[in-house]
Amino acid sequence: QLQEFGGVLVQAGDSLRLSCTASERPLSVLVMAWFRQAPGKEREFVATISRGGDITNYADSVKGRFAISRDNAVNTMYLQMNSLKPEDTAVYYCAAALATTWVLGPQHQMGSTYTDWGRGTEVTVSS
Repeated sequence: QLQEFGGVLVQAGDSLRLSCTASERPLSVLVMAWFRQAPGKEREFVATISRGGDITNYADSVKGRFAISRDNAVNTMYLQMNSLKPEDTAVYYCAAALATTWVLGPQHQMGSTYTDWGRGTEVTVSS
């Protein structure tokens, strides 16, 4: 089971860190990702991190502003979001799947790859 924390209302330009904790399986066996869904839009990929935490991939829209990380020792994944924009407003979901490799591939940017999902945490960025 995954649970997200940290969504709040912020102003454009602010920073925010989201957390995602896993309670049923050790994080060390999971490849993890963040997705988001803005009002009236489809869910989209944000970032993914490999099982070992040494490889990351980002959507172009957040590259250079967001950073995904993980601490397997405390079973928690993070999303550090800087220079937030109103278009970052969305419900943010963490997702997980049993890792079959130590590297990331294009499939890790697809929601269908992930078997476990959190309920989401809402981030609102005001202009």
